Amino acid sequence: MSNDTSFTTAGPGAFGDFSEANRRSVARSTLNGLMHWLGEPGLAAARESAGLQAIIDQHAAAVRDALGDPEHGPGAVPLAGYATGVRDALIEAQWQLPPTNEVDWAHVEWPALRLIAICALARAGGHI
Repeated sequence: MSNDTSFTTAGPGAFGDFSEANRRSVARSTLNGLMHWLGEPGLAAARESAGLQAIIDQHAAAVRDALGDPEHGPGAVPLAGYATGVRDALIEAQWQLPPTNEVDWAHVEWPALRLIAICALARAGGHI
């Protein structure tokens, strides 16, 4: 990921430390930050490329399946938790995404695709 990992306001396990209303608020904040950082540019690129859109759709289906609600789509809290888990794994692996204005969207890597898919699901679910 890029050096800016501030797309989330919560660290590991933090979503369980709040009331349900606060958990949803923190989750939406996390998803909004992710959308601003990576989702908007990635989804804009996908609107220009049917191939990229298809790959993002495949990642979105995998996330829906992983979170256990493939029919209705996952809620904000599970999506934000999943995104935070991906982020943490990427930080541990020292993976970095170049600045979004320098990303080659024709050859974007798996981690970015997964995070963009989370944004697509969050938007489709009305969480952002």
